[in-house]
Amino acid sequence: MRSPPIRGHILPTLPSTDFPSWGIGAGGYREGRRKEIGHGGPARGAHPRPGYDTRYPLFAYTGEALRRTGFDVHEITWTAPERFAPDRDGPAAAAGWVVGQVEQALGERTDLLVGKSLGSLAAPLAAGRGLAAVWLTPLLHRPEVVEALARATAPVLLVGGTADPFWDGAVARRLTPHVLEVPDAHHGMLVPGPLARSAEVLGRVCTAVEEFVQIS
Repeated sequence: MRSPPIRGHILPTLPSTDFPSWGIGAGGYREGRRKEIGHGGPARGAHPRPGYDTRYPLFAYTGEALRRTGFDVHEITWTAPERFAPDRDGPAAAAGWVVGQVEQALGERTDLLVGKSLGSLAAPLAAGRGLAAVWLTPLLHRPEVVEALARATAPVLLVGGTADPFWDGAVARRLTPHVLEVPDAHHGMLVPGPLARSAEVLGRVCTAVEEFVQIS
């Protein structure tokens, strides 16, 4: 008997002008797996960089990696309020807004949540629902994100670079055994030097995601 497909969601990004000091955006998607792969509902996620939406390489290739391992991928889009400003309104307002956006997309069965940057503010939601998650460049400088990751009962993959001011490798390794840390990579997971080096990083992220979903 075939099992129901595994699902996941991809969330969009926000312009950097909305985050004067954080300098991040958010986006994501939902994914779902086919029964024969033995996986379940949708996944969701968010990402950084102004204008870095679900069509950009980090999300596009992560989504393709999930499709090739049996996920059914569904994009999630959002539009930030006209005066959305986390620096002015405080982190709680930003977290509440992100969680609200993700909750709207979690009506269907969800097995995996994939997020980047601002999207990691949905970590408390994922932890509360017992969802496995892939967090790309999570905001590990935010106490509420770290606390949520610490109480997560489902497997979590954390991906970041040592040149990212929001990343903390020691904290990541304390929170989960599933960590990909890339030397010199910044918040967009690009590294200095020939662009081919950054392409190699993209491949490493895909491999980490593929291996993670096979054991999660």
